[in-house]
Amino acid sequence: MSETRISGIDPRTERGICVTVVDGVIARMDDAECAADLYLSPGLVDLQVNGFAGHDLNAESISVETLPSLIDALLQCGVTTVVPTLITASEEKLCAKLKTLAESRRTNRAVAACVPFVHVEGPHISSLDGYRGAHPAEFVRPPNISEFDRWQDAADGLVGMVTLSPHFDGSCDYIAALVQRGVHVALGHTHASPEQIRSAVEAGARLSTHLGNGIAQQIPRHCNPIWSQLADDRLTATFISDGHHLPAGVLRAMLRAKGLDRSVLVSDLVALAGMPPGEYTSPIGGRVELRPDGRLCIAGTELMAGSTTALAQCVARAVQITGIGLGDAIAMATETPGKFAGGRGLLSIGSRADLMRFRCKEELVVEQVWLAGESVFSAKR
Repeated sequence: MSETRISGIDPRTERGICVTVVDGVIARMDDAECAADLYLSPGLVDLQVNGFAGHDLNAESISVETLPSLIDALLQCGVTTVVPTLITASEEKLCAKLKTLAESRRTNRAVAACVPFVHVEGPHISSLDGYRGAHPAEFVRPPNISEFDRWQDAADGLVGMVTLSPHFDGSCDYIAALVQRGVHVALGHTHASPEQIRSAVEAGARLSTHLGNGIAQQIPRHCNPIWSQLADDRLTATFISDGHHLPAGVLRAMLRAKGLDRSVLVSDLVALAGMPPGEYTSPIGGRVELRPDGRLCIAGTELMAGSTTALAQCVARAVQITGIGLGDAIAMATETPGKFAGGRGLLSIGSRADLMRFRCKEELVVEQVWLAGESVFSAKR
């Protein structure tokens, strides 16, 4: 039996705690005296990761080493639960990537520990410019349950989340079929009417993907997909709080409307995160421009092509630009998304000891990370 004690300030209560970990699980939590600026929280849970640090899940082809390398990089940023995200592509390419991701999870211990499922964002999304975002128009197509089953065959059942637009005929039947198979359905990149969104929720959709993004710059002021999703309490919304995707006032208003307990922070990270400013060719968006401030756009436009801000910094920026407390921001990146990942992201007795110790002033600085009680990252001083 292995036993480890880890201490820090709980950001939810601002009180010092000492967590006792036995065989990878939190066995005990006691009050403790701790450094006032050293926090301890669950590891971050990111429901939308396209790539990071040069590791690109949406590249023309990926190897069984792509995902393990991506996981290693994200662990250093405090992310202990990662949902790899594949965007709109041909069925052949999606199946090939899903097969590779499934093999990586079977053969790599860290991937198996960190990846609960794969998120397929598209290809059943709006074909309209603006709403489609950076997804390639030529591969947008209606939902087809036979195609989904072929995805699952390729992935050994690893597809656990699908983002779609419910404007297609037959969308509700497709959503109900996925939900029956235990798959989370999210609405996104959609120009669907309020009636179509309501029908999708009644069929079982329970998430909104990066709400406020993946939508045209000009929309009807009343009947639009943003209001419809904000107003439905059955939907939990994900938000990209990198300071680029949503202006501060918009994010504040959306969090108030949706409620913090139905709001999730995601990174939507892409492989260009950490690269120098300039123009690049990317699988997401084609020719893209990475600006000095970190904003990534399709070249010559203001359309976003993913994010270059890791989830830890999204948490810090959410605190800065909305005025919410650090504990609430951490919850939106741990416990709340963890509900969709098998109950991860918890700091409680009986939970797997995926933990992050950090400091947070203007930026969130990760000091140490544990995966199932095992130290997997420690910052050098």
